Amino acid sequence: MWSSEGYRKLVRASGIYDLLIAGAFATPWTFALLHEQLGQLHQMLGFAGSLPAFDPVQVLLGNLMGSIICVWAWLRIRDPQRQFGRYDAVGRLLFATWQAYALALGATPVIAVILLLELVWLVLQVWPVANEQPADQKMIAAL
Repeated sequence: MWSSEGYRKLVRASGIYDLLIAGAFATPWTFALLHEQLGQLHQMLGFAGSLPAFDPVQVLLGNLMGSIICVWAWLRIRDPQRQFGRYDAVGRLLFATWQAYALALGATPVIAVILLLELVWLVLQVWPVANEQPADQKMIAAL
């Protein structure tokens, strides 16, 4: 079970992780570099086929996704509330679902690593948090 403070640290850490991972999707230039690196990793690991080239609309969608994830990540870094961690867990469930779907359709197995990390964050963020007594109840109990 998480303590309240431990869970806040977890929510902040998940925001930092997302900012680092999704930041590369946020601009066309960083997206191009990321795509090149993922393609090289795909080849280095000996996977069949190659990463397909992206057309401008796919790059735009990747940039939009990266941008909104960065904003959401920044919010959780600045204000790591319990409810934000729970909402983030739902988002991770959705991302994991679509990543598994892409893998089932033959997407590069490199996605499996990202899927595994999403599932780890998901489990950590849905883990119970100890309910601490509100400050006013602590004062009443002390009297």
